[in-house]
Amino acid sequence: MKKEFVVKSIDSAPDGAPYVVVSLSSIKDLKDSTQNPPSPFGTPKVMGFSNMNDMMKDLNKMMSGMGGGMGMQGVTQLKLEMHEYKEMGLSVGDKVFLEMTKAESLGV
Repeated sequence: MKKEFVVKSIDSAPDGAPYVVVSLSSIKDLKDSTQNPPSPFGTPKVMGFSNMNDMMKDLNKMMSGMGGGMGMQGVTQLKLEMHEYKEMGLSVGDKVFLEMTKAESLGV
């Protein structure tokens, strides 16, 4: 499987380790967001509750639908070592491809 992405951001490691976190967004998501600018609170959803118990049970669903991912929905993140990052010469806005294949098992 091969997918096309755009580099959305490049951040240093949160713990100060020698790696970077590269955030990727799919081309499809970028095209959708330019046609329909996203709301800062995510897609509006209306949820009905008949009692307080139902509301408490569904609170997690409601919060995740309102941007519980802090605006990172649809983002793929990769952790690259510094030499890998420098070797690739990535910058924000670059188009990249990720290819994923399943390892063949040898009867084990």
